[in-house]
Amino acid sequence: MPIYLPESTQTSTDALTPRQIVAELDKYVIGQAAAKRAVAIALRNRMRRQKLSPELAEEVAPKNILMIGPTGVGKTEIARRLARLAQSPFVKVEASKFTEVGYVGRDVESMVRDLVELAVDMIRAERAEEVRGKASHHAEDRLLDLLLPPTRSATPDEDASAARDQSSQTRDRFREQLRVGRLDARVVELDVREKASPAFEIVAGSNLEGMDINLKDMLPGFFQGKTKKRKMKVPEALEYLTQEEQQRLIDMDSVTRTAVQRVEQGGIVFIDEIDKIAGREGGHGPDISREGVQRDILPIVEGSTVNTKHGMVRTDHILFIAAGAFHVSKPSDLIPELQGRFPIRVELEPLGRDEFIRILTEPRSALAKQYAALMETEGIELTFTADAIARIADFAALVNERAENIGARRLHTVMEKLLDDISFEGPDLIEKTVVIDAAYVDRMLADIVKNEDLSRYIL
Repeated sequence: MPIYLPESTQTSTDALTPRQIVAELDKYVIGQAAAKRAVAIALRNRMRRQKLSPELAEEVAPKNILMIGPTGVGKTEIARRLARLAQSPFVKVEASKFTEVGYVGRDVESMVRDLVELAVDMIRAERAEEVRGKASHHAEDRLLDLLLPPTRSATPDEDASAARDQSSQTRDRFREQLRVGRLDARVVELDVREKASPAFEIVAGSNLEGMDINLKDMLPGFFQGKTKKRKMKVPEALEYLTQEEQQRLIDMDSVTRTAVQRVEQGGIVFIDEIDKIAGREGGHGPDISREGVQRDILPIVEGSTVNTKHGMVRTDHILFIAAGAFHVSKPSDLIPELQGRFPIRVELEPLGRDEFIRILTEPRSALAKQYAALMETEGIELTFTADAIARIADFAALVNERAENIGARRLHTVMEKLLDDISFEGPDLIEKTVVIDAAYVDRMLADIVKNEDLSRYIL
C-alpha cells in the first residue's frame, strides 16, 4: 500500500476544476473518459462540501463510485492517481480477501485501520519535513559535543569570558568544517536504540484492537528497545541524530488527531474485485460467506464508527470506489443495500490497438520511456521507431483476442519478451545505440504469435 506525501490537504485540490482534474489524470491513464469524469466530480464535490456550513456539510454524503470493466483497463490506476492528486490517504483492498465475521481471516474494519495508519505516516512525514531545519541544527550541536573535547573551566589567571569566546570560536570552526564535509572521515560513537520485537505471535484472524487491549500501555518499556554503542562515520551519525531530533520535535498527539481528521474528511478506499463477492448464498464451500462479507462491508460504506488504536474513526465521509470485471456476476447481484451505496456507475471500455499505441508513448511513465531509461543506466541509447510501436500494439491486441484479454498488462509481457536479448546482453554490448524497428519486433515476436499454443504459454 503506497504512502503519499501532501503539502496540504486542500490547497492544490481547491485550485483544480473537474476539467483540470481530468487533464491531470490524462497524463497517466489513457482513455476511460467516463470514469475520469466521475472521479473528478466526486473530488470536486468533496472540496465544495468543505465550504458549506458545518450543519449542512454533515448531511452531504460522498457519492461512491462503482467501476465496471475488465482487468487491465485502468480502474486501479485512476483511483491511485486521484488520491495522489487529492493528496489524500488512500488504501487499496481486495474484497475477496475479507471473510464474514466469525470466520478466520481479515475483517472489513481493517481497511479503515490501514487507512488511519497510512494517514499517520503521511502526517508524521510532513511534520518531520517542517522541523527538519531545527532538528538538523540540534543534531549538529550533539555531534559537535562528541567531536570536541569538553570545555575546560577557566583558571583563576584567565578571563572567563575570553575562555568562553575561544571555545565558541573553536565550535564555530568545527561547525563550518562539518557543513562543508571536511569531517566526513571522522568516526564517532553513539548510543543507538535497538528495535525491540515482541517474543510472541498473533494468530491470524485475531484482532487485538477489537479486544480493546493496548499492550504498550500494559507493558511499559517492553517495546521501547535497549540502547547499544555503535561507531559510525560523521555523515551517518548526523543523519541518525537528525531523525532522532525530528521525532522529539514532533507532537504525536497532534499528528494522530490530524491523521484521524484527514481520514474522516478526505480518505479514499478502493475496493477491488467486488464482483467476487457478488454471488448469493446457497452454494457450498468458499461461496457461502459472500453475502455475509457484503453485509459486513455495508455499515462501513454507509457510515459507522471504527475503533482503531489511534481513536474512533467515522467513515461517513470517506469516499469508496469499488471495482470489478463482473464477467460472471452483475452489479445487480450485490445486495440491494450495498448497490444503493454506490450510486455512480461507470463502465470502462476494453483497450485495443490504438489505446496500446498511446499507452506505449504518451503517459509520463510510458512503457517505452521506462525501458529506454533502464537501458540508459547501462550507457545504451534505446530508441523505438513509430512503426515498431505500432507492431508491438498489434501483437498485444492480437494475443489479447486469442487468449485471455488482460488489457494493458499484456504490453508488459510483450515488451519483456521483445527486449529479452537486449536486457540480458546490455552490459556487454559494444554497439551502444540500439534502434527497435518493425523488423526487429517481427523477428522477436512473429513466430511466437503465429504458434497459438506457444503464445498462450509465453505471452
